[in-house]
Amino acid sequence: MPGPVDAVRAFNRFYTQQIGALGEHHLRSAFSLTEMRVLYELAHRDAPTASGVGRDLGLDAGYLSRILRRFEARALVARTPSPADARQSVLRLTKKGRAAFAPLEARARADVEALLGRLDAGAQRQVVGAMDTIARLLGAPEPARAAEPYLLRTHQPGDMGWVIHRHAVLYAREYGWDPTFEALVARIVADYAGNHDPRREAAWIAEVDGQPMGCVLCVRKDDDTAQLRILLVDPAARGLGIGARLVSECLTFARRAGYQRIVLWTNDVLTAARRIYQAAGFRLTGEEPHRSFGRDLVSQTWQLDF
Repeated sequence: MPGPVDAVRAFNRFYTQQIGALGEHHLRSAFSLTEMRVLYELAHRDAPTASGVGRDLGLDAGYLSRILRRFEARALVARTPSPADARQSVLRLTKKGRAAFAPLEARARADVEALLGRLDAGAQRQVVGAMDTIARLLGAPEPARAAEPYLLRTHQPGDMGWVIHRHAVLYAREYGWDPTFEALVARIVADYAGNHDPRREAAWIAEVDGQPMGCVLCVRKDDDTAQLRILLVDPAARGLGIGARLVSECLTFARRAGYQRIVLWTNDVLTAARRIYQAAGFRLTGEEPHRSFGRDLVSQTWQLDF
């Protein structure tokens, strides 16, 4: 039986091969693994500085400086003086930089989804739990959301059937909507499941104690506009912050995918959802009375610009 050092090294060899970290160009892109990691930090940090990125990634200052100069020469990164320290510059991805990074981020997510897709939900939880254990024991900071009483994940086979069923049951029970609403949800789900682009479209399921309790879709409306669709939180899981988290995840994905704005269509009777949209920064852009789902309703269109 190998000792702990050999076991760790064997696992490292296995995992780096699994995630494709050994190639000269990461994610089949023009960037190395280190360059991709720097791009990731610039895309996900608030007001990053070169010293902060270098310190946290353990990169030599000269090496990082050369990477940043290459990014600046390609107009991927820009610098502005730091308001807190005149000796520092705040780094940001330019529009060109965001456009270059967004498909790579989507590709990375799709690769991990494919990796996890070999496993059922229980095995996925085992893998994630083992990773959390490794990170915790080796001194990684506790994740900000560790105390959340739910799991947010991408969709798996069988989830979309639950989405249709739960929408139909809850909207009939709470609002008296007829089967034409179930038909609408089924069409939305079928369009997504049958022909979605994982680089620009995504779905999330919120689980509580291993059971689906919430969902949302982010889909392409046009090249510059994403659309948030079929947000739902089961009554048994309301009050846990799931709705706001699902919307936040959708907005984060839309920004990274390179959209300029995100829109949604809803009805004014859905007051809880409307409060979530307003808190996230959406603004009401239109209202129209209509007869749908066996009821007289007022539809609303909301938009958030990035």
